[in-house]
Amino acid sequence: MTPITVIRHPKERRSKCSLTPLEGRRDITFHKAKEGWQFDMTGFTVLALGAPELSAADAGRPLLLLDSTWRLLPQLEACLLGAGVYRTLPAVDTAYPRVSKIADDPQGGLASVEALYLAKLLIGERDDSLLAAYYWRERFLENLKAGGLL
Repeated sequence: MTPITVIRHPKERRSKCSLTPLEGRRDITFHKAKEGWQFDMTGFTVLALGAPELSAADAGRPLLLLDSTWRLLPQLEACLLGAGVYRTLPAVDTAYPRVSKIADDPQGGLASVEALYLAKLLIGERDDSLLAAYYWRERFLENLKAGGLL
């Protein structure tokens, strides 16, 4: 089982976070980034847009997921040290209803739990328990099927 590390932006609202139901799992470590805090990402697969696509060849490295709004993501990225291996996910429509009055979300942006589920699926570790408490689970799984990923 691939270890997962989640780094949350301090302004991320846990009440709206799709990963909150996963707190307490032994395979997922959560960190809250604070001013001056740093994380060594060396040896991690880091999920990011605009990188080579994640595949089964990436299995064996722990996953690093940055949990933030898109607008605040650069602040989290500034906390990272070392050399991670950046990977992106294939384009899949999110099931999460996004409403931002400040900025547009990038094309291909997924809810954090969707990104985590898809990443595990692509490295050969399908884990349906990640979506057990996700309200939009069925619609997201339909999107994956429509995209030929399930």
